[in-house]
Amino acid sequence: MTTPVHRPETCVLAAGLAALTLAAGCSSGGGSADPGTYTLWDPYPQFQAGSPWAKLLDKCGADAGVKVKRTAYDTTDLTNKALLAAQQGNAPDVLIVDNPVVSTLAQAGVLTTTAETKTDTSKIKPNLLAAGQSGGKTYGVPIGANTLALFYNKKVLDAADVDASTIKDWAGLTAALQKVKAAGNKGITFSAIGTEEGSFQFLPWFWGAGAQLTRLDSAESVSALSLWSDWLKKGYAPKSVLNNTQTTSWQEFATGDYAFAENGTWQLENVKKAGFPYGIIPIPGKSGGTAPAPTGGEFVTVPVQDDTGRYATSKKITDCVTVGDGSYTAVTTLSYIAPTSDIQQKQVAAKPELKVWVDAVHSAKGRTSDDLGTKYPKISQQMWTAVQAALSGSATPQEAMAKAQTSVK
Repeated sequence: MTTPVHRPETCVLAAGLAALTLAAGCSSGGGSADPGTYTLWDPYPQFQAGSPWAKLLDKCGADAGVKVKRTAYDTTDLTNKALLAAQQGNAPDVLIVDNPVVSTLAQAGVLTTTAETKTDTSKIKPNLLAAGQSGGKTYGVPIGANTLALFYNKKVLDAADVDASTIKDWAGLTAALQKVKAAGNKGITFSAIGTEEGSFQFLPWFWGAGAQLTRLDSAESVSALSLWSDWLKKGYAPKSVLNNTQTTSWQEFATGDYAFAENGTWQLENVKKAGFPYGIIPIPGKSGGTAPAPTGGEFVTVPVQDDTGRYATSKKITDCVTVGDGSYTAVTTLSYIAPTSDIQQKQVAAKPELKVWVDAVHSAKGRTSDDLGTKYPKISQQMWTAVQAALSGSATPQEAMAKAQTSVK
């Protein structure tokens, strides 16, 4: 995507225990006193009135027989705004939030379940739906998903006599990086910054090694961190990755000097403007196959209301942006891959270059999946701290991950 507002790096994963306690058990008096007006909050302030997104919401409201009153917030503000609104009894009727936040709001008692709103989730890909599940219940529907893959510069690879299609595992990728360096070019750039963004980029390698977030000190976990650490030691990746965001990492790749960049769907339009021939391959697992990459993207949720009679119309609005033509408009506007097979097929038919991203999304995984819920932010913080320690050389990968696991406990 070309707009930075709803990239995974802007995620706010926890509002803090104080906020959770503040909002827990509260209910809402309704997003609007007017029965003909339904309030909707989203994290897309880049889309003004008259944009395709705003027009879609207007249509969804009209189709449901009401007016949709939309308020857009930066992603970083939206979680706290939602928690405070729930406490004050004026939560919106429909709330669109980054997928890792769903479990935080659910635990706080802010959201209804899809069973309560009678929302059909049977066509949603289970791996995408899992990001909105907690305690065996589902809270909302994914509006779409983005994830990570490897962009490559074909000119750089050709100069090193590397065929990207032959890269199937870590050994193959590392061998390619060795050839690229030997040919006088730069290897791979990514983001290992000490924030959620760094964890987001590390997870495909972590999961691709077979590691689990509940065991940060496992041999599999250490092997993933060792891969990155070795790349830096051998000069296959620059030291700048320690401070790179996904944006600055992309800027490095856009210079044309690097063979690979780990980045996401949102860069598709930018890579077309880069001025060099490019391709995209899935991030490989350690021993082959496609590594599970984390899902980015938002969920459309229905906050708890005192007037439960409003849920039926809120459901209509939710369905409008997650099913059929409305879903296609939404994911096209937001640069996402749809959460259902029928719309994914429509996307690939319109843009064949999206197939690699559809395949990546099929293998993707929610960060709060495995019923981690609100445990994930603490785990993630220790993981990115370990990555920073190992890549900076202040600890070995094994020492860094052992400390991370102890800190989580």
